[in-house]
Amino acid sequence: MRPARLMKVFVTRRIPPEGRAALAQAADCEVEQWDSDEPIPDEELERGIAGADGLLCLLSDRVDKRLLDAAGANLKVISTLSVGVDHLALDEIKKRGIRVGYTPDVLTDTTAELAVSLLLTTCRRLPEAIAEVKNGGWTTWKPLWMCGYGLTQSTVGIIGLGRIGQAVARRLKPFGVQRFLYTGRQPRPREAEEFQAEFVSVSQLATESDFIVVACSLTPATKELCNKDFFQKMKKTAVFVNISRGDVVNQDDLYQALAGGHIAAAGLDVTTPEPLPTNHPLLTLKNCVILPHIGSATYRTRNIMSLLAANNLLAGLRGEPMPKELKL
Repeated sequence: MRPARLMKVFVTRRIPPEGRAALAQAADCEVEQWDSDEPIPDEELERGIAGADGLLCLLSDRVDKRLLDAAGANLKVISTLSVGVDHLALDEIKKRGIRVGYTPDVLTDTTAELAVSLLLTTCRRLPEAIAEVKNGGWTTWKPLWMCGYGLTQSTVGIIGLGRIGQAVARRLKPFGVQRFLYTGRQPRPREAEEFQAEFVSVSQLATESDFIVVACSLTPATKELCNKDFFQKMKKTAVFVNISRGDVVNQDDLYQALAGGHIAAAGLDVTTPEPLPTNHPLLTLKNCVILPHIGSATYRTRNIMSLLAANNLLAGLRGEPMPKELKL
């Protein structure tokens, strides 16, 4: 009797140890990994995926029709080490009957922690203050020097009251926020009840919020949602934070709003492109804090994500229910 063919799995990057161990222990799979922390070149990705039964990828890997064609008819499962799936050509994937696994829920708390950290860092001007200590700008105590904006009695607007948006509100509430606003595709009264959050239009949220946190998914409807018109509606004292996807924001319009004093400050954990070029105009502004997309970057969370991604992949290959499958 001929032995069963090992299923070919291609992994596009070094992944954290728990996920790597789960794949290594899969006796029915032959696993090949791009052995680097840096993104895989396109030609290497096409070579590696050719004939594969399963693909484990990252949000920086664009899985489009060209790559799916290069994979061939064997490809049954794509597992992405991310919550976001805007890097996947879902219509094409669905057409080919390929199952998709992703990693929601496990990074909600970690990302919300980062959002609050970024908001506080930005509104209290911490990078500027640290720089003044180092460059000799700190001369004496002055009543208005390094003043920023506080959360007490403020209005916070959240774009996207999903899992992460709710977790952000939950963490901000004890800071004395007076009012929460939110916007999205539809009202979410059950989720909003915990924070007495009001469902409002994008325009009203921009106009009335002291702090705005973007936590929505990237869709055709949200692409460049935060643009010149949006920033012009914001208060001059308002602080804008984006932890979702860079393309939700028109960065040229954001630069003009910050440089022209139309809004007070911005904190970004996501940009377009990623990484942001070191000569980008936003990096010249003192009132713009930019992080390198580290929302889920704790050892614990990344390990849990990698294990979930591996288990999604293996379950899909074996024809079993995935722990977290994206229903197409």
